[in-house]
Amino acid sequence: MLTPIAYGLAIVLNLFIVLIGARFLLAPRAAAAGYGVPAAEGAGDPAFLTVKGLRDLTFGLVGLALIAFTSADAVAWFMLVVALAPLGDTVIVLRHGGSRATAFGIHFATAVVVLVSAALLFVL
Repeated sequence: MLTPIAYGLAIVLNLFIVLIGARFLLAPRAAAAGYGVPAAEGAGDPAFLTVKGLRDLTFGLVGLALIAFTSADAVAWFMLVVALAPLGDTVIVLRHGGSRATAFGIHFATAVVVLVSAALLFVL
């Protein structure tokens, strides 16, 4: 019973981060506003938006590959480590004038769900 829930949550989280990464690559300004720190208006897109998109896309694809080709322990360790990204995002939003609601309601909540996913995978 726990196995489908643990893997299902991990798959959903990794697909979600792939979509977020793609959004940062395809619609960077809209994605930045959703992140909680809008990009400054000006010529071109700031490089950090592309970096964020590539980072998220890569994390999601690595997570999906681990789910497909490795053990629950490997996926659990990945999820545990990758939870640092949304925790860092929480701090970034708070330090750069974003709302507390976005910082905690999106980024910190994501970190908690990723940690729950890791815990579920560790008990398999």
